Amino acid sequence: MNKVILMGRLTKDPEIRYGNDNRPVARYSIAVDRRYKDQNGNYPTDFFNLTSFGKTAEFVERYLRKGTKIVIDGEIRNNNYEKDGKTVYQDQIVANSVEFAESKNAQGGGGDYSNAPTGGNAPTADAGDGFNAIDDATEDNLPFV
Repeated sequence: MNKVILMGRLTKDPEIRYGNDNRPVARYSIAVDRRYKDQNGNYPTDFFNLTSFGKTAEFVERYLRKGTKIVIDGEIRNNNYEKDGKTVYQDQIVANSVEFAESKNAQGGGGDYSNAPTGGNAPTADAGDGFNAIDDATEDNLPFV
C-alpha cells in the first residue's frame, strides 16, 4: 500500500504547466508542522514538494494560494533518471485529492471560492463560525434520522 496524507499550508502560489497532451500539471509545496515541540518550544516544520495532474491540478490552479491550509491524499512515486552517466534517485509526492483544511474566513479572506465546485475537493459555504449552514430542516428531510 502506498498512501500519504499531509496537512499544511502552501509556501507559495502553485506553478501550472501543460504537458504535450495539454494535460495540466500543478507543482506546489506545503509546510507541515510536526506534532511535538523542540527544546526551544517550537514545532519543527517539514517542507514537501507536491505534484497534481488533470482535474486536481485545475482545482489547485484555480483555488489555492500561498498560505492556504490544505489536506492532501496521495502517494509517493520514484522519479529516477540518468544524469552524467549516473542514476539520480528522487521521490515525488503526487497529490491525488486536495481539500481545504479551514474555512475561507479563517484564511483571512484567501482565495475566491464564489465559483468553487461542490463536493469532493470543493470548499463548503459556512455561516462564519466554522459550521455549515443548514436550511430549515425537519426530521422528514434529514438523511440520517
